[in-house]
Amino acid sequence: MTTQDTLSGTLFAGRYRISRKLGGGGMADVYLAEDQELGRRVAIKMLHGRYANDEQFVERFRREATHAAGLSHPNIVSIFDRGEADGSYFIVMEYVEGRTLKELIRSRGPCPVPVAIAYTRQILAALRYAHRNGVVHRDIKPHNVIVDPEGVIKVTDFGIARAGASQMTEEGAIIGTAQYLSPEQARGAPVDQTSDLYSTGIVLFELLTGEVPFTGDSPVEIAMKHLAETPTTPSELRPDVPDDLDLVVVRALAKEPADRYQSAAAMDADLETVARGGRVAAETAEAATMVLSGERDVDATAATQMLHRGPPPQYEPPSRSRPIWPWLLGIGAVLALLAGGWFLYDSIQSQLKGAETVAVPYVLGIQQALAEKKITDEGLIPNVRPVANSDVEEGIVFAQNPKEGTRVDKETVVVIDVSSGKPEVSVPSVVGQSEADAVAELTRVGLVAQVAQVNSEREEGTVTAQSLDPGTVVVEETKVRINVSKGPKPVVVPNVVGIPYDEAATELQRAGFGVVRVDVDSDRTSGTVVDQSPDGGSESSKGSTVTLSVSRGPSTIAVPDVTTFDVTIAQTTLTNAGFRTQVVLEDTDVATDDGIVLSQDPAGGAQAAPNSVVTLFVGRFTGESTTPP
Repeated sequence: MTTQDTLSGTLFAGRYRISRKLGGGGMADVYLAEDQELGRRVAIKMLHGRYANDEQFVERFRREATHAAGLSHPNIVSIFDRGEADGSYFIVMEYVEGRTLKELIRSRGPCPVPVAIAYTRQILAALRYAHRNGVVHRDIKPHNVIVDPEGVIKVTDFGIARAGASQMTEEGAIIGTAQYLSPEQARGAPVDQTSDLYSTGIVLFELLTGEVPFTGDSPVEIAMKHLAETPTTPSELRPDVPDDLDLVVVRALAKEPADRYQSAAAMDADLETVARGGRVAAETAEAATMVLSGERDVDATAATQMLHRGPPPQYEPPSRSRPIWPWLLGIGAVLALLAGGWFLYDSIQSQLKGAETVAVPYVLGIQQALAEKKITDEGLIPNVRPVANSDVEEGIVFAQNPKEGTRVDKETVVVIDVSSGKPEVSVPSVVGQSEADAVAELTRVGLVAQVAQVNSEREEGTVTAQSLDPGTVVVEETKVRINVSKGPKPVVVPNVVGIPYDEAATELQRAGFGVVRVDVDSDRTSGTVVDQSPDGGSESSKGSTVTLSVSRGPSTIAVPDVTTFDVTIAQTTLTNAGFRTQVVLEDTDVATDDGIVLSQDPAGGAQAAPNSVVTLFVGRFTGESTTPP
């Protein structure tokens, strides 16, 4: 392929004019280009030439295009084209003016708390859509999030995305950037949508503090901390962070996927609550407390073996030079604690077995299957009611009865309302309405109007067509395109200046224009078109009027007869009459003709245009006198 030093200004893949290089990564470079067919700026990601024959890298590159091309969302960078050209695999995507979150954090430091929440909620909106379509991003980090000048977030780089939960395929490799890896990615274990939410928690932590929660001198050391180290709370580094926002971050950073948020919608719901100054769900507080207390420890030794792919560490017995009694005392203390704990546990279990009621668990904001399991585990009976809900993701519980914490008898029925998705609405008929009325009607029933201006013989501003037939049943917020007339299609006005009026009028009327005549003074021949409005070659609506300025013909005046006049008097007379003069001397042998106008052209009494030249033939005496007869 063309080398990167000579790409600027070249036409790539027969369609894209390369402007400049935007940046590069480990496997590809990104260029700004102009799409010659559609006239828009795009970003082109080109796989490095050294990987063109590496099936594994090519597959990752193709996978990015495949997954991202199927995602159409305001917070996800759109994919327009993909293919192979000049020996290079490429992806053409939406060009977003802006900076990455990483660049913003480096240049400005921590974000204001409301801004950090707003950015994170947009990331979650993108993930919610991707997860709903079965795609797990697997590499959420601030480097892959662009902020445009209006503050809109765009998530990019689905290069290691997978459809659904999956395991690593790159043998012996940790996929992603170490600071943002979930513990299961560090272990090489299967990942699902909760892995993206863990990485989003890291991004939120960094937005709030300007730092990542886990650092180290090597990727392995950082991965170990993800596996075994309890994170600090953002408020420890920044006191103005609300306590409930701490709880959101910590729950997202739970080591075990089951302890984290189970959906982007659930995490977004808590962030929305925090943004309003409210308290997060009890389940979030419980999960965060468990994380901070370290109740879920991870087998760090096993994780180390997984990361290094090496033999397990060998056990080294304590040095014989040390006394053994401290070990005996320690073992005795542990046994005593275990014994006490056993008796306490047995006592509590006996009391629980004898209890006649149980507390209803909190199941709002989680998946239906998990909610049913939590209810069943308490000896209660779940009753699921599918209910349409515009604001809650399909399959998520948004109401329960009895409420959480209520003590009820075992086998009591707990009713849970589970979102069945957005409500369905019937598309109204808006053809023939004004644009404003049509948009209002579609909005009223919960649909989104997309207005397209089109040329039409219908009155300007009138809806001429709609993309969905009236009566079609669709979910709320479905987009409906409406074509709105902007009047007839403009046509080119013929240029008729310089031709006779009758011919000009006929040509304009044949093209569909009306004609208005205005006679004007002009030196051009009478009846000739000397000007037109609009100008020839411009565009105007069919049926509009073209005004033609038509010459009345040149105006003339009589030339004074100045023959026999003294030349000075003759010139003065003609100048006063509006003419210019030119003198031509003619030799004469008659002394009395010296300086006298012998003849003129045009002749006296003839008609001539004002300011035209009258030639005077003036006698010049030669000195040889002749007696006149």
